[in-house]
Amino acid sequence: MTVDPSGLPGVSDHLERLIAYSETLHAHPETAWEEHRAARWTADLLEEFGFAVETAYLGFPTALHASFGSGRRRVGLVVEYDALPGLGHACGHNLIAAMSAGAAIALRPWADQLDLRVDVIATPAEEGGGGKIELLDAGAFRDLDLALMAHPGPVDAPRAEPYAVAHDHVRFTGRSAHAAAYPHEGRNANDAFVVAQVALGLLRQQLPPGTRVHGIQTVGGQAPNAIPGFTEGRWYTRAESLAQLEPLRRRVEQCFEAGALATDTAMEFTPESQPYSEFRTDERALEIYTRHALDLGRRFDAPVEQQTMNRASTDMGNVSQHVPAIHPYIGLDCFPVSNHQPEFAAVCVGDAANRVIADGATLLARTAHEYFARESEAGAAGPWPRSTKGPA
Repeated sequence: MTVDPSGLPGVSDHLERLIAYSETLHAHPETAWEEHRAARWTADLLEEFGFAVETAYLGFPTALHASFGSGRRRVGLVVEYDALPGLGHACGHNLIAAMSAGAAIALRPWADQLDLRVDVIATPAEEGGGGKIELLDAGAFRDLDLALMAHPGPVDAPRAEPYAVAHDHVRFTGRSAHAAAYPHEGRNANDAFVVAQVALGLLRQQLPPGTRVHGIQTVGGQAPNAIPGFTEGRWYTRAESLAQLEPLRRRVEQCFEAGALATDTAMEFTPESQPYSEFRTDERALEIYTRHALDLGRRFDAPVEQQTMNRASTDMGNVSQHVPAIHPYIGLDCFPVSNHQPEFAAVCVGDAANRVIADGATLLARTAHEYFARESEAGAAGPWPRSTKGPA
């Protein structure tokens, strides 16, 4: 039984198991769509606590679905477990997985009382692959009444305000040639990237507020005396909403087209995933989460400039357009160390990480408990008003 002295859901009975699970994920990072061991370890954990587990969920090899209870109401705890290329768990998805799984386990004793089915949806490829969007299109979140997850950051920031984002792969194809003997026979695909990056730098002078354009060149050539015949890169375009994103993305694409035109090369500009949406917060669930967080001693008074991890794009935004959802950020108290730095990966294990697991899992469980207890109390008065259900 996972009830603490307050009579509310708690994780003390299974905290050591959650920490071990998180540390195992952290020690064996797997990138987008390759999370085979993470999916297996997650299935093992949930089966151990009595969940019915379906692996390769909806045909996605590294997704899974687990459930406990048979109530009419459904709460979804969302797991992420992919890592960053070259950086491991520098975004802390090992902690996300432990918090969501821990909250689901803590809710088991209340499933019958609240007429609740507790679902865990473990989703691959948040880091640029849009795994939740693929699962959403396949029907994974369709019947949920509430979707919950929490994300580690340097400090606590309860409200997710992510940019919408497009992820694109860029490839220039020219013609190789000896750079000294036959340069006139070449078509320099690396020069195409140089021209495009100059154009992007100039475009930034006219970018609207609340937009971002950034990326990397992943292939630049093979030898200094060989004119590069092909180059590749990955570029992200961000805006406040999907409506604002598409025209900006087209301007970014035109910068790459300029590089191709100037160098007589061919250019391919290909989406790596469907665009990530802005977030639609369920205000009632967020109010419950915030109040319980303050009761646990969490603080939301960090300077605004330290809280900006809540602007990071997430495919949970797409889920929030269809299901009431929250995506708070829970702090490791490590600023100026922040997500996507090697130093952040280092703090995603240890004492601060263990407190985040304990607090985050507890808060998600207590948010769901109060959210559905209020609906039970509403009784014949009808369902509690939902502030955000359905597309915007």
